[in-house]
Amino acid sequence: MSEVVSYRLEGDIGVIGVDYPPVNALGQGVREGLVNCLRQGLEDDQAKALVVIGEGRTFPAGADIREFGKPPAGPALPDVINEYESSDKLVIAAIHGTALGGGLEVALGCDYRVALESAKVGLPEVKLGLLPGAGGTQRLPRLVGAKAALDMIVGGNPVKAKDAYKVGIVDEVVGGDLLEGALAYARKLVAENAPLRKIRDLDVKKEEADLFTNYEKSIARKQRGFKAPFHCIKAVQAAVELPFEDGMKRERELFAELLVSPESRAQRHVFFAEREVAKVPGLPKDTAKRDVKSAAIIGAGTMGGGIAMNFANAGIPVKILEVKEDALERGIAVIRKNYENTAKKGRITQEQVEQRMALIRPTLSYDDLGDVDLVIEAVFENMDVKKAVFTELDRVCKPGAILATNTSTLDVNRIASFTQRPEDVVGMHFFSPANVMKLLENVRGEKTSDEVVATVMDLSRRIGKVGVLVGVCHGFVGNRMLHKRQAEAVQLVNEGANPAQVDKVLFDLGFPMGPFAMSDLAGMDVGYRIREELRKEDP
Repeated sequence: MSEVVSYRLEGDIGVIGVDYPPVNALGQGVREGLVNCLRQGLEDDQAKALVVIGEGRTFPAGADIREFGKPPAGPALPDVINEYESSDKLVIAAIHGTALGGGLEVALGCDYRVALESAKVGLPEVKLGLLPGAGGTQRLPRLVGAKAALDMIVGGNPVKAKDAYKVGIVDEVVGGDLLEGALAYARKLVAENAPLRKIRDLDVKKEEADLFTNYEKSIARKQRGFKAPFHCIKAVQAAVELPFEDGMKRERELFAELLVSPESRAQRHVFFAEREVAKVPGLPKDTAKRDVKSAAIIGAGTMGGGIAMNFANAGIPVKILEVKEDALERGIAVIRKNYENTAKKGRITQEQVEQRMALIRPTLSYDDLGDVDLVIEAVFENMDVKKAVFTELDRVCKPGAILATNTSTLDVNRIASFTQRPEDVVGMHFFSPANVMKLLENVRGEKTSDEVVATVMDLSRRIGKVGVLVGVCHGFVGNRMLHKRQAEAVQLVNEGANPAQVDKVLFDLGFPMGPFAMSDLAGMDVGYRIREELRKEDP
């Protein structure tokens, strides 16, 4: 571990390099190495300034998740950053890849920051139910102002280098070789006799008198049930109202409260669970994957249109098939409206709207699907309808095309039996609204090939989903749980409660909506058809 951080001299600039694959996480060895190499650089009379850089893929990308749940080992990250901030030589952070969480906090402990055009920086701790605990909530507001800091810390989303430059996080954006750019910038600072710049000594800009109260109100509904976003606001408020050292103490107090909170424990569980489900037991890592360069969706309704948007969003051309012209036109119009609404909110540009719409090709003929790599059926939950669709797909699709069903409850093995290629059939169950919800249940049938399983799991990531492999049973996993909850909700209504009262209990608990509102959104007809199919199987 002592070799994961090294020091070398490049001319008259000392270089501290972090080499701890895969993401240079700030484990104990890296923290210790950063301190030791800083001290070495400060003692090197030939070094007029110091550059901190990550070797390999990225600048330190955050805490070492391998240390989560273990007793802390020194030096603590805040102490490491304090040493860097106390340096009597200029220290320049050279950023590429993703400087997230503790990585950005280390960079904020340096005097100046240089970043590659492709780099991103951020403080995503809120997504783990935490807040930046190594001075991020105290230094960032001093650098960019309280409002911009709140947006980054409470939102938790990374920002691109050019945007980080605009708000003042990054002092220089470079192209080409990062080390060369950083060395040149360091020499420029030395030649100009640039001053040491300690963020802790800067004043905090507070843009409006009621900033923190108004910010809490603005997130109150969306962040119901979460504690971290509101603690993040309190921490930034401490940066505005308290001296730096007192603000750091307040940050640590708030961090400690979150660390033991059930909300954070739940969010950290989700963090690890989402990574664990990507691993399929018994599926070799070197399993071949099929190349999915084009897709098709059967059905242009709410679900089919939403699924098509996922592929267009990822830059994958997608055909969308309907049996009637008016239904097809209606479905395409809804897709456009969804994109237009997103553009109005500033999340995508009008140019991106047109680019994505251009990737979606409507059709009324199955014969147009002969060249696609993947087809997803999103029609009514009726086995006879599924049989007709898969029989036709079996006829027109090329050998090796993956035939997927979006069924939420029906037997994938039986659907596969309608084809002459059951090894190519798999379930891909999206949740409504399909263009928003992250979960994607990939359902492996008895004869689904490993190659197909590996492909759809990889494809899930490409289209921005959390892919989970499940087996064949009624309702799979998600709906198997929801059906039980729905039955209890209906029973409450039978006993005298009204649907709005039942929904309110779940809403107040933190769910986006209650069971009856969810059924209404998904479509009451969907639930009806599921029940009808169950009656056929068990009359």
